[in-house]
Amino acid sequence: MKYLDEFSDPELAGKLLDQIRALATRRWAIMEVCGGQTHSIIRHGIDQLLPQQIEMIHGPGCPVCVTPLEIIDKALEIAARPDVIFCSFGDMLRVPGSSSDLFRIKSAGGDVRVVYSPLDALTIAKENPGRQVVFFGIGFETTAPANAMTVYQANRLGIENFSLLVSHVLVPPAMAAIMDSPECRVQAFLAAGHVCSVMGTSEYPALAEKYKVPIVVTGFEPLDLLEGIRKTVLQLESGRYEVENAYARAVTAQGNTAAKAMLEDVFAVSDRTWRGIGSIPDSGWQLAPKYAYFDAEERFSVTDIHTDESSVCRSGEVLQGLIKPHECSAFGKECTPRNPLGATMVSSEGACAAYYLYRRLELQEAGHAG
Repeated sequence: MKYLDEFSDPELAGKLLDQIRALATRRWAIMEVCGGQTHSIIRHGIDQLLPQQIEMIHGPGCPVCVTPLEIIDKALEIAARPDVIFCSFGDMLRVPGSSSDLFRIKSAGGDVRVVYSPLDALTIAKENPGRQVVFFGIGFETTAPANAMTVYQANRLGIENFSLLVSHVLVPPAMAAIMDSPECRVQAFLAAGHVCSVMGTSEYPALAEKYKVPIVVTGFEPLDLLEGIRKTVLQLESGRYEVENAYARAVTAQGNTAAKAMLEDVFAVSDRTWRGIGSIPDSGWQLAPKYAYFDAEERFSVTDIHTDESSVCRSGEVLQGLIKPHECSAFGKECTPRNPLGATMVSSEGACAAYYLYRRLELQEAGHAG
């Protein structure tokens, strides 16, 4: 495909791999933060092509995966109400709550609709003034600007039957939480290029300095990732810990200033619970006080719903990079894409789904055979 083939050139990939092999003199553990990067790494077998000294650890950068169970249960409670039209992106419909999911709510008669933009939900609210319309606003800094704009427009246009169920999380605090864990093995990060395209890179130098870890901003194509890994290994081998931008075609230091201004207006930083990880201070957004009217949790009185995570699903350990998906005993057995125990098996960016889709089930079988 034009403009993409050049970032998948096998000859250039081979040269980058040769350079990485030549650089690596000891073992290094590098975490790619984004789930989209994880899928690209697994799909193209990059982790298997790298020298044995380089281990890729899969991070918590899948927004569906880290949406906490209690938020899913709140969504289910709201979506089941007869006066509600519940709108969501399609990847949330099969994420399991405590006892159900949005698909089951829909099959039981709930008006659950897949939309391709939060503004679509606002249009539905305008067309259905007698019903409450809720949009499920999840994601990292990447999806937040569109959700913020939708709330801003609802307020500006006086569309009172629209509200947002918010579960937005922020990447830098999660990186800090991973580094603060006593079990952490991460020695460097590949930062998510799409997040940095919105927020810029200004938040990362302090992290690199505090934890003495290189942070390299990368894209999602094979050559993007290999170049990011090459730059990371070069820093590790030379004892440096700096922020580098290996995705300059999409990322600038300042980011998208208009989007950041909208985020600052509509949202306020708050503590957030991450599924399988727990509460991380100042790691998310909630609606700012002047937009609190559009908060679906308050509007539908579901703030008191609290849920314990499953003891069977080990997705939290996967999200923290403590285990690989195939190291979970339920992987490919009790837990499959058709019968998922956790969101990491459902999401199109989940590490468990990547391992299952790209036949990493064989890793588990080989391990048992040994």
